[in-house]
Amino acid sequence: MDWSDRHCRYFWRLLTRRARLYTEMVTTGALIHGDRERFLRYAAAEQPVALQIGGSEPADLARCARWAEDWGYREINLNCGCPSDRVQSGQFGACLMAEPQRVAAGVRAMRDACDIPVTVKHRLGIDDMESYQQLLDFVAPSAEAGCDTFIVHARKAWLQGLSPKENREIPPLNYDWVYRLKRELPGLSIVLNGGIDSLAACDQHLQQLDGVMLGRAAYQNPWLLATVDSTLFGEPDPVSSRDQVIDRLLPYLEAELARGVPLKHMTRHVLGLYQGQPGARQFRRHISEYAHRPGAGIDVLLAAREYTRRAAERRAA
Repeated sequence: MDWSDRHCRYFWRLLTRRARLYTEMVTTGALIHGDRERFLRYAAAEQPVALQIGGSEPADLARCARWAEDWGYREINLNCGCPSDRVQSGQFGACLMAEPQRVAAGVRAMRDACDIPVTVKHRLGIDDMESYQQLLDFVAPSAEAGCDTFIVHARKAWLQGLSPKENREIPPLNYDWVYRLKRELPGLSIVLNGGIDSLAACDQHLQQLDGVMLGRAAYQNPWLLATVDSTLFGEPDPVSSRDQVIDRLLPYLEAELARGVPLKHMTRHVLGLYQGQPGARQFRRHISEYAHRPGAGIDVLLAAREYTRRAAERRAA
């Protein structure tokens, strides 16, 4: 949430044509009672893109699934993995792992309401759920309800005592359970999430699973996505340099600025583009200092990029 917004996804799509992009989690309440267009709007260039939804009432989920299809999303994904207090108070996210039949009812309602794929993202378990059988007992009802793709964050979540950040790091990873799930339920598509930080690791996991999902690694080091198409799909990569990415991003920034979108809302997603490269720190610092100022325009990004060019020239000399 608050990370993979439409500006972030447009930026990522410049780096890979093939990877499926996911929205930040949007609650059913936000779509039903809030500014639906703001939450559902995306650029056509982002496709293929999936809408990730948070909710627990089947009728509400069904309404949102219809809207997702009407808006052209390629998939609707039910989040059963987010452990935040705010999500728990709304009775969705990871706490739904304790209610597999309720999740299955939501899946069935969404399947009946739309023709796009309905998928579920979840953890290995929550709190005192310690056995593989409990994971299987969570997946089975939703599979019977028509969900054939499960995105598994290979950690359990502690709903009490750990923050969302700690729940992404402290519970140990257990890839073996995810592999076992695929072996025992070969008719399902099983996608792995959690702790994956390289394309080499992606390729290794793909020897046993149907897909991998990157989160923080792709956000902190976006250039990781620049060779996804060639490495994982055997197709040409869309860009050959970070500078080329900036050049292709500029028209989008100008169009959004003309619509009144502040520069800082867009450039915050590109801060990690030059990670590990000469001038990367100055690139981040310049954007952080100037992008939030009134009237900030694309010159901020161009000036930031100049630091990387000068640093590269100094290193070459």
